[in-house]
Amino acid sequence: MKDRNTIANKFLDVPYCSASPAQRLDLYLPPEGKGPFPVLFHIHGGAFRMCDKADYQVDPFLSGLDRGYAVVSANYRLSGEKIFPAAVFDLKAALRFLRANAAKYRLDSERIFSVGGSAGGNLTLMLCVSANHPELEDLSMGNAGFSSAVQGGVSWFPPTDFLRMDDELALNGLGPRDHCDADSPESEYVGGKITDVPAATVQRANPTTYISDEMPPLFIQHGRKDHLVPWQQSELFVNEARNRLGEGRVRYEIIEAADHDDPLFKTDGNMEKVFSFLDALR
Repeated sequence: MKDRNTIANKFLDVPYCSASPAQRLDLYLPPEGKGPFPVLFHIHGGAFRMCDKADYQVDPFLSGLDRGYAVVSANYRLSGEKIFPAAVFDLKAALRFLRANAAKYRLDSERIFSVGGSAGGNLTLMLCVSANHPELEDLSMGNAGFSSAVQGGVSWFPPTDFLRMDDELALNGLGPRDHCDADSPESEYVGGKITDVPAATVQRANPTTYISDEMPPLFIQHGRKDHLVPWQQSELFVNEARNRLGEGRVRYEIIEAADHDDPLFKTDGNMEKVFSFLDALR
């Protein structure tokens, strides 16, 4: 993986909004070329309540710099600061900021691809399905004249339907099965114990709710041995997308030996699959 210390062209802790210190992004540019560069928009995981744009999660995608991609890694308000849909609002504000400043940073505003795992995988799917859902965007956060749409996405081991996770883990013989607890990441994210709040409230954070023909191409991967987010969470989304939009819109792969956030996702061989998918969208 690429050593971030060797990346010469970078802009760190760039504010894209002013409501919270969390609203910052890091931007890395390829070592060669004048651009405009297509963009990998990375969203970190961490159960919606922890981790950071600068941690290890972005590292496998930094190899895209040598393939001519700019890489952006964005922070967003975590659940301890603000519940859903604040994270989606933030990431859409970051996308509008990037488009508003595309000339400054030499970015191709027509080629932005969201990538992320776990909670970042959920948020990647949310960006891909919500382009025309004004309830999931706060234009008062800036750059209202610019689009927050993405042109494709790569989602790893995403939670989708929170209410099904414990039953699916039980079916798989894996766990812990604590997603329905009052202090679970999912409960904290939606603002109440997911089995107590209205089901419609929980489903607002489920990207499957928003699938439409405007969804861009997606590549979703999940580990069969995932003990935190059961693989069926990806399959639920994929089946619904294929039922509505046909087989071709979503590429889907189960990595049989992989657990949650497994090194198998970040091997050279798997990253070649990821970049082959993205390269075809450029």
